[in-house]
Amino acid sequence: MAYVKTMAMALRGYLRFLSACGLCRAGLDHAVPIIPQWRLSALPRYIDSTDVDRLIATCDSATPSSLRDRAILLLLARLGLRAGDIVMLCLEDIDWQQATLSVCGKGRRETRLPLPQDAGDAVLDYLDRGRSRAVCDRLFLTSKAPFQPLSGSTVSSVVRRALDRAGIAAPSKGTNLLRHSAATAMLRGGATLDMVGTVLRHRSPDMTAHYAKVDILMLQQIAQPWPGEARC
Repeated sequence: MAYVKTMAMALRGYLRFLSACGLCRAGLDHAVPIIPQWRLSALPRYIDSTDVDRLIATCDSATPSSLRDRAILLLLARLGLRAGDIVMLCLEDIDWQQATLSVCGKGRRETRLPLPQDAGDAVLDYLDRGRSRAVCDRLFLTSKAPFQPLSGSTVSSVVRRALDRAGIAAPSKGTNLLRHSAATAMLRGGATLDMVGTVLRHRSPDMTAHYAKVDILMLQQIAQPWPGEARC
């Protein structure tokens, strides 16, 4: 759909150019139809909980990069963090006494989220055995010298490499895949849309309602029976 919309825009621009050069009559660009594009019309791209577990299990070695990647994948999969959230995490953002994680997302809004047990254990393991002792306040660093904070593209490549190792044919290969998967898993586990929106830090309820499309149990409760003799 995006490709068709781009081609229609290019065709209208070309017809306006021809009109300005006197090579076609004016207003011909209005004959090219506008391609409708509805916001949040597509289904969320996600993988089920079994595939998420397979994904995390690919980081099974004790190398610094594997320990780091496992911690990153668990934070993405359990809390639905964005790549930028991972990049900006600092050592002091974790309150180990309260088991919470402070995240500063879009609009510089700071939110404190509960740190799941398995994700917290993975971060501790990374800090103990995988993270360089370089003087840097960022939580996640490159695994080879010169040790420096990760970039958003590096975080996305962590997900992509894990998907390839697990042999999972995912609908997408970025960090948003695990964000959508986390939201879907929460809904299917009984969480309300408000709870999901709080964890994902959505500013609009419409963003959270997008995930209702994949809540099959809820949709079954409101689906109307198909008319007996009507043909689809």
